[in-house]
This record gives sequence, structure tokens and C-alpha cells, in this order.
Amino acid sequence: MAELRHIPVMLGEAVEGLAVHAGGRYLDGTFGRGGHARAVLSRLGPEGRLLLMDRDPAAIAAARAEFAGDPRVAIRHANFAELAEWDETAPGLDGILLDLGVSSPQLDEAARGFSFMADAPLDMRMDTSRGESAADFLAHADEREIADVLWTFGEERFSRKIARAIVARREESPIARTGELAALIERVVGRREPGKHPATRSFQALRIRVNRELDALRQGLDAALSRLKPDGRLSVISFHSLEDRAVKLFIRDHSGRVQGSRRGPPVAAAPARLAAVGKAQFPSDEELAANPRARSAVLRVARKLPDGEAA
Repeated sequence: MAELRHIPVMLGEAVEGLAVHAGGRYLDGTFGRGGHARAVLSRLGPEGRLLLMDRDPAAIAAARAEFAGDPRVAIRHANFAELAEWDETAPGLDGILLDLGVSSPQLDEAARGFSFMADAPLDMRMDTSRGESAADFLAHADEREIADVLWTFGEERFSRKIARAIVARREESPIARTGELAALIERVVGRREPGKHPATRSFQALRIRVNRELDALRQGLDAALSRLKPDGRLSVISFHSLEDRAVKLFIRDHSGRVQGSRRGPPVAAAPARLAAVGKAQFPSDEELAANPRARSAVLRVARKLPDGEAA
């Protein structure tokens, strides 16, 4: 099979956010097909170190094929949530890059089951070596759990109707293919949003649930903070509001600001450990014209504060 094309999103902005220096130690926790990693590596000297992680075996195979011979590079097949468990991160990191969500190769390879644009097995696992597929989940989850997933992770307002239809349909036979699920959802809710397939929100929700993406993000952010050196940078690209909110709140909650609301007393702030670097960034018009898949991207950058420095 020909290598599927992947255009790295917000490449310049994300790498600039890391403030790479030639002798630094950096981790790309979502290698994908290496666009961001190549840009970081191009800025490293002989003493620099680049650590590459991905939960997708195909991405790790691509990383090994390209970088295994470079003594500056180390590669690990794992979820970035586990980055603090890798001995290579123990000396501390000068920068960590996370490019969240599903990659273009995952979307474009029909057999992975991420897209409703082609009929394929209903898989959706980023790590195909472990865990249950979307088809497995839909085969055993009860109606309420399915509805909760579609609403919580997809903000699908017809979640209950879709869940009811899925449970009724599987009494006849399991839903095993993307085409079956997409057609069922379209029958239930119709074409209500011009230019948007009615299964879009449900497919996103199932993918997030199958891959435990928000849990991995929360764990990964905690691990990143524990491994960043003072003045180290965290650069995170997210693609939907649930991810971006988690990143935004993580930076805020570690900024040392007093938390509270108008309805209650202020809550004492924890010591400041992070400071936002600038505001949220978005793709340029030029990038959107060249790569429409970047349209929902948001980049946030933070710096780990040395002990005693205020945010």
C-alpha cells in the first residue's frame, strides 16, 4: 500500500512554541507520520535528544523505518499517557509536543474504521494491538451507556434515539461495519445539517470512548508536568472543544491563580507551576486553504515555571 499522506497541522507554530535549542531533550508524544518530529530534529545538534511515542503500531513502524538509525532518536510504542513511565524521560524534558485526535492516515485507511466515508469494519482503535473495538462496545453496552457516550463525547442531541435504534438493530444482528452504523444514524436523524453527515458526532463520540482519549489526555498532561524541566515547554494541538477545554483548564489550574466563583468564597491557589505562553492560536487562512482538516485546530503553549517564579 502506498504511504498515506499526512500534513502536519500548525507545524511552524507548534514547533516554535517548544523554543527548541540544539542540545535539548524533547518528546513528540503523537508521532503520527513525523511531520512535527522532523521539524524538531532539524533544530537539534549532535547532543540533542528526540523521544518519539505513538499508540498506533503503524505510526511506530513508520518512525522506526525513518529514524531508527539516528543516535539522537529513541522510539517507544505506547500511549503518551505513559510518558513518565519511560526511562528516557527520567532526566527531564525541555519540551513536549502533543498533536491530539485522529491522524490523516488513520482516517484515510478505510480498514481502520474511523470514517463513515467508506464501508469497513467498525474498529476505531488507535492501538490495533489491544482493547475493544467500536463494534465490540456497541455489542455489549446498554442503551443508556451508548446514549451517554454519544451525548458526552459527541454532543449529539439525538443520542437517545440513536442508542435506542442501535440496541433494536443488534437484536437482529451485530452492527459490525461503518456503513451499517452510518446508514442507521442517517435513518434515525435525517440530514439536518447542510454539508455535515448526520453520523459525524456519533463517530467522534465512539472514537473518543474506544480510545479513552480524554482519560489519556488528563493522564498525559499530569505526566508531562512531572517530566518537564524548569522553563520546559508544553505545546498541545487539539481538535474539538472537549480536548481544548481540558488543556486550557490544566494550564489555568497550575498557574497559581486563586480559583472560585461569585457564589462561593475563593479557593486557595496551589503554587504556580505553569504559565501560558501567549493566547490560543489557530490555523492561518493559508493553512486552511491548503489543509481543510486543520479547520478545528487550536494550539496552546505553556512554560513550566522554576520554583518560586510567579506565573
